Amino acid sequence: MRLSERVAIITGAAQGIGRAYAERFLAEGARVVIADLAEEKGLRAAQELRGKGDVLFLRTDISDEQSALECARRTREHFGTIDVLVNNAAIYAEIDYEDQSYAYLKRVFEVNLHGAWLMARAVSPAMVEQRRGRIVNQSSDAAYLYVPKQFVQPVFQEVRSFSYNQTKWGIVGLTKFLAVQLGQYGITVNCISPGPVLTEATRAGVRPERLAELEAQSALKRVLDPGDLAGSAVFFASDDAAWVTGQVLCVDAGLCMPG
Repeated sequence: MRLSERVAIITGAAQGIGRAYAERFLAEGARVVIADLAEEKGLRAAQELRGKGDVLFLRTDISDEQSALECARRTREHFGTIDVLVNNAAIYAEIDYEDQSYAYLKRVFEVNLHGAWLMARAVSPAMVEQRRGRIVNQSSDAAYLYVPKQFVQPVFQEVRSFSYNQTKWGIVGLTKFLAVQLGQYGITVNCISPGPVLTEATRAGVRPERLAELEAQSALKRVLDPGDLAGSAVFFASDDAAWVTGQVLCVDAGLCMPG
């Protein structure tokens, strides 16, 4: 097993992609913390996954500094250390593209970008102490799709915020800056950029015709299931990626090919 006895915090793991990550990490021998704001779903996920391995739910608001620090503290208290952080949680399904206020833009940044930074900051002391660690961030192909149809304005109205897209591009930059800062302590920082993934959130927030467009535009002519991303997360968290850091891997059936 590639993650035997490793302790992994996975944010937003109560459902969707994060839940798939948690299940695969447990299958690979990891001990998993489900760090999620959705307490009822998180407790249920932990209960359902408990037969597959050692799993703990911690209610965590990644946009709150004290909550992030408490998650790291309680993880060390329960498991003794922290080996892996997967920054999966984000405002996604409920993103409101019609709200173009500065206040809303800041709120999306607080969760999607600053929340990842807060979690990395919270877990890094444990990783530095043991001179080993893996941080896996999650961006999105939305970072690379610069002309979403909903933002086309035949008559100019305003400069749009591109709130979700901006934060996911920010995750790419955060990955590289963290990789440079933490590499000297044996910590790698990498990033997965998913394309469309058939989660409940995607089905609720993305029109079927838009999903069909993206599927047709991809090289492999498909959209992904949550489990299709899990192998990449395991790779970045494992010793197989010991010398890989600061990298972004698009797992999207060939929808985006940056580089």
